[in-house]
Amino acid sequence: MLSSIINTLTMSETIPKTQKAACYDKVLAPITIREIPVPEPGADDVLVKVLYTGVCHSDLSIWKGTFDGPQKFPCVGGHEGAGVVVKLGSNATHLKLGDKVGIKWINATCMNCEMCRRGYEPNCPDAINSGFSRHGSFQQYAIIRETEAIKIPDGLGLAEAAPILCAGLTVYKALLVSGAIAGDTVAITGAGGGLGSLCIQYAKAMGFQVLAIESKEKESFCRSLGADYFICPFTSTDIVADIQKLTNGGPHAVLNVTNAVPAIQKSTDYVRTRGTVVLVSLPPGELNLNIISTVFRTIDIRSTYVGNRVDTVRALDFVAKGHVKVPIEIRPFDKLNDTFEELKSGTLKGRVVLDLWK
Repeated sequence: MLSSIINTLTMSETIPKTQKAACYDKVLAPITIREIPVPEPGADDVLVKVLYTGVCHSDLSIWKGTFDGPQKFPCVGGHEGAGVVVKLGSNATHLKLGDKVGIKWINATCMNCEMCRRGYEPNCPDAINSGFSRHGSFQQYAIIRETEAIKIPDGLGLAEAAPILCAGLTVYKALLVSGAIAGDTVAITGAGGGLGSLCIQYAKAMGFQVLAIESKEKESFCRSLGADYFICPFTSTDIVADIQKLTNGGPHAVLNVTNAVPAIQKSTDYVRTRGTVVLVSLPPGELNLNIISTVFRTIDIRSTYVGNRVDTVRALDFVAKGHVKVPIEIRPFDKLNDTFEELKSGTLKGRVVLDLWK
């Protein structure tokens, strides 16, 4: 089916004037699917027919108003879109009609500042973000700067590729940032969620032992993805002692993909001496850490923020080669609000992908 769509697009497609999009007019306002104009790509942009989009916890956070910055209203969220190029800007020369590409969080950058020149384009001060400062992938047609539109490998389904454009990219980069080497043990907080379920698999594919930290009802799910060890923080009477015993001295690195503040604070206590704690999620409020213990045990605290274009290509390649399976549930477009409710309650397993044409 996808090949026939691409062939049709390659020949030509009549692009409609309007499209369906999930919009809200202000923070916490109801999200409704309505007709809005199809955007016109700028000279350096491409227009993508979005067939599938992932739903990220950050989309929920943006809707709740927890992100700082110039949010565009009405807001069309989403930053895990996968589709095909249907129109090229006048300066776009590297992509062609029918190419399969992704719409990710980093939608456009200046490509000329110090951060961009060093390969840190997510930190570009002029970065434009999908679903925040520019309408994102919760619409049937979206624009992205050609330089940021990453090709999706042949043989990789668009629905499976969608969550990799943020969730997969984020955890892949976090594992690199952790400094862990093959054979080391990495702990993953919130291991059964959308980020964690991918993180387990990337960690195993990169040669790490994995400790999954999650609620008891998600144990079998985490183990099915490859977790070597499992611990439930809600049933443990001494989480620090239990983790250090289970991992023979503590994990070499902890990836905090949960946004639960107590879990993040505790990770500096059970990580191995001279280990690394990586901050991935965006918890509300502030963190209180034991600075003396952190310094005396030489704990390295690092943060990570999505990844650059090379990281995106490599994260997709893991999936294309079969090293990572994307646990997705495909839902119709009108199930976005239901998905947000499950994200709020923390009951969601794996990733939800919306079919924008159903």
